This record gives sequence, C-alpha cells and structure tokens, in this order.
Amino acid sequence: METRRDIFQAIADPTRRAIIALIALQAMTPNALAEHFDTSRQAISKHLRVLTECELVTQKQEGREIHYLLEVDKMKEIDKWLEQFRQVWESRFKQLDQLISNIKNKNQ
Repeated sequence: METRRDIFQAIADPTRRAIIALIALQAMTPNALAEHFDTSRQAISKHLRVLTECELVTQKQEGREIHYLLEVDKMKEIDKWLEQFRQVWESRFKQLDQLISNIKNKNQ
C-alpha cells in the first residue's frame, strides 16, 4: 500500500523549502534550480517529484524544457492551517502585554 505524501512532509525538508522559495519568484527548470544547490541534478529532480506529488508545484512544458511553477492555492492550505496557531499566539501576546502593563502600573 502506497502512502500519499502531504504538503507538510514536502515542506519539512530544507532543500524543498529553498526550491519553493526560488520558484515563488519565477518558474524554473530543474537545471536552473540545481545551480543554486551543492547537490546533483538527480537529487533536485527527486525533490521536485515530492513537491509535484504534493501538488505544491506543477510542470509546464515550454519547448523542450520543463519549468516548475508554484501552486499558490496549495500554499494557502499551509497558511490556513497555521492561522489557528497565529490566533492563539496573538491572544497570548495580548495577555502578556496586559500582564506587563499591570506590573509596570503597580511599580509606579
């Protein structure tokens, strides 16, 4: 039984996060991406395969070359998941600000 990868597995790897950052700026070929890393073109292709399986990137054929593009909607899934934690953190920061303010007022 084959397990399906998810977007969190894809972004867990620092090289894949770097690839995402690069193609967020512009579509790139595997060779162009490989120039940014101290690794083989084959290793970059494996990372691209994972990103493609997770639907974070798509391929676009341009002549004889394949360019990889970022799927922004899929990235929004990550942001949506993180939003729940953002709300918790903001609430706690507000509580901390209030506590600090109360301490300062008591010490004056």
